[in-house]
Amino acid sequence: MVGNGTPARVDYIRRRIKITTKIVNKQNIKLLALSMLLAFPTVVHAQFTFTTNSGTITITRYTGTGGAVTIPDTTNGYPVTSIGSGAFVCCISLTSLTIPYSITNIGNSAFYFCSGLMAITVDANNSVFSSVDGVLINKSKATLIQYPMGKAGSYTIPGSVANIGAYAFQFCYSLTGVMIPDNVTNIESCAFESCTNLTSVAIGNAVTSIGQSAFNSCTKLVSVTIGNSVANIGSSAFSSCPSLTNITIPNSVITIGSYAFNPCTNLTNLTIGNGVSFIGSDAFAHCISLTSVTIPDSVTDVGFQAFFECASLTNVTIGNGVTSIDDEAFCGCTNLSSIKLGKSVANIGSSVFYSCSSLANVTIPNSVTSIGYEAFCKCASLTSITIPNGITSIGGGEFQYCTRLTAAIIGNSVTNIWDNEFYGCTSLAGVYFTGNAPTPTNNFSVFFNDNNATVYYLPGTTGWGSTFDGRPTVLWFLPNPTILDFEPNFGVRTNRFGFTISWATNISVVVETCTNFSNPVWQPVQTNTLTTGSAYFSDPDWTNYPGRFYRLRSP
Repeated sequence: MVGNGTPARVDYIRRRIKITTKIVNKQNIKLLALSMLLAFPTVVHAQFTFTTNSGTITITRYTGTGGAVTIPDTTNGYPVTSIGSGAFVCCISLTSLTIPYSITNIGNSAFYFCSGLMAITVDANNSVFSSVDGVLINKSKATLIQYPMGKAGSYTIPGSVANIGAYAFQFCYSLTGVMIPDNVTNIESCAFESCTNLTSVAIGNAVTSIGQSAFNSCTKLVSVTIGNSVANIGSSAFSSCPSLTNITIPNSVITIGSYAFNPCTNLTNLTIGNGVSFIGSDAFAHCISLTSVTIPDSVTDVGFQAFFECASLTNVTIGNGVTSIDDEAFCGCTNLSSIKLGKSVANIGSSVFYSCSSLANVTIPNSVTSIGYEAFCKCASLTSITIPNGITSIGGGEFQYCTRLTAAIIGNSVTNIWDNEFYGCTSLAGVYFTGNAPTPTNNFSVFFNDNNATVYYLPGTTGWGSTFDGRPTVLWFLPNPTILDFEPNFGVRTNRFGFTISWATNISVVVETCTNFSNPVWQPVQTNTLTTGSAYFSDPDWTNYPGRFYRLRSP
């Protein structure tokens, strides 16, 4: 051991411990002395200061002049197991580093701003790895890790390391490649942030978490391989990586954090694994080269602005597991022409498809119960829309400025309609209501500046007058007779089962029944003439059967 007066100091401490133990043994000072040896004070070894704890050594600070540095695997008879937080911070003169296989932890900011560091290698004398013709070989398992070795700027994290601490390699500008072996289980926040010459990263199969901003602002990063044990990709993990073109998120990933790939402006190919359940806010926002996205059934929530202003995105498939699409998720995707919504979507947030000017048609599934403010506003290519029966209230400009919209069908559960719903839809010709007239809300300027619109309603529905919000109303005759199963007279009334039949004026409709729907034998029970386009049917005999089914036909 090298250092001013260090050996004498060690002998002095040991003598003091021995004397103290003899004098006050009854007070168990011996145990205190032993703990003092286990928690040995900071000492100096050549170019390092270090601490000893429980028989292992942590390098706390590099004190040398730079150049090529080799960390010893043992000091003072103890193994060197950890590179402490900030140990090499701002060592801009450091050019290369050899880490022994005894190291299991690289602490926070360990190599922060080591801008001249060109290569880190594994000590072959202590490692189960060796390099042959640029290929890293695991000698104990006889397996190959296909990653180029031996070139300037490539780092090999020793296979013994289990954790890479926060800011560990932040601002290592000379770093070009990183291979993270299977022993590493965690990459902490900002571990490789702003390594501006980093071009490739291979993340081993034991890593479970990629921390916040772990590779943020690695502006030349082209290739990323994510191991199949990663469960969480942290917020901004690969944010501002404009050279990244392809990314495959394995099935092990559950959460994609906020801003995880925002803005990766050259990302063109994206595969989202079948284990992902949540896509965070702005996760892929401003990925302006991304052309298509398939969101798997495992995803339940697409976060706020998740694909905001992905201007090249042309088609999106949203899996059947998604229940909520948060506000502005696809806002500003100006080339989006096709969207397939899964059958479990219940909530479409505000401005979700705002200014998706190429979106020509969309089918809103019956599972949807809520559409947010301006959800489809300025979808200038949208020509028709059907609002499903599960929605009870619409308004707040969901379809305003859809200038090519010609037809809209409104579900029979809508009871409230707010102003500006179809504001500025100058091509709107027909709005078809399948239920009763909704209640006006606020100023009730639903069709402001829609001078060509006509409101159609079904015979048998209620609340309609000669105009609706200033637009003329006309009876809407369906191609086939239908049962209005939403109106107040549907169901059991005064010991009879009844419903309103809607179709066309002065046409007869036959009601038929059966008692076994799996093997039906239909029998006519009543013929009704729809003198005003509708008629009410009631069945006094329904209580005589354990089950009774109804259908309509023309004579």
